[in-house]
Amino acid sequence: MTSADASGLDDGRTRCPWCAQEPTLAGYHDTEWGFPVADDTRLFEKVCLEGFQSGLSWRTIYDKRENFRSAFAGFEIGAVARFGARDVKRLLGDAGIVRHRGKIEAAIHNAGRAEVLIEEFGSLGVYLWRYEPAPGSRPAEVTWEFLKTTAKTAESIALAKDLKKRGWKFVGPTTAYAFMQAMGLVNDHVAGCFVRERVAAAREGFAPPV
Repeated sequence: MTSADASGLDDGRTRCPWCAQEPTLAGYHDTEWGFPVADDTRLFEKVCLEGFQSGLSWRTIYDKRENFRSAFAGFEIGAVARFGARDVKRLLGDAGIVRHRGKIEAAIHNAGRAEVLIEEFGSLGVYLWRYEPAPGSRPAEVTWEFLKTTAKTAESIALAKDLKKRGWKFVGPTTAYAFMQAMGLVNDHVAGCFVRERVAAAREGFAPPV
C-alpha cells in the first residue's frame, strides 16, 4: 500500500488506512489522534464530541468542532454544568452543531457528573487514565483488520459501565473506546504508519495525571 493509497495524500508518508476514506482528516490523524492528553477541558470535550458522533461520522463532528466549542463555552466543565433551559433552546437552534436534544442535554448533564469526579479524584484526567490498558494486553502489532473488527475492549466496557453507574449519559463501550483511541490511552495507529512511533514516544515522555 502506498502512502497515497493510505491517506489520499501523495507526500511519501504511510498513514492509517482510515485516512483513505477521509483524506481531509490527515492533519487530525497526524497531530492529534492517539497523542496522550491530560487536560480536563480537552478530555471533557472529546467525551462530549464522541457522544454527539453516535450514529454519525467523525468527519461530520470534526467539521463542526469549532462551532461546538463556541456553542459549549469551550467545553469548560464548570460553565457547561451551569447551562440551563435557555441554553438548551439556544443550542437546539444552532445550525452549526448537531441539534439533537438528547445529546445536548447529556453533554450538560455530564458536565455536572464531571465536576463530581473532579471533586473525588482531583481531576477528570486522574479518573480516566486509570483505564489505560496494561501494555501486555495490547496486540503486538496493530493491523487494519484489528481496527475494523475491534469496537470495544475490556477496558472501554469497564469505563462505560462505571460512568453509567455514576450517572453519565451517551458514553457506551464503543464511544469509550473511540475516546481512548483519540486521547492516547491506546496507540491504535497501525504498524507502518509514520505517526505510530511519534505517539509511542509521546506516551513514553507523558506522565499520566495522579
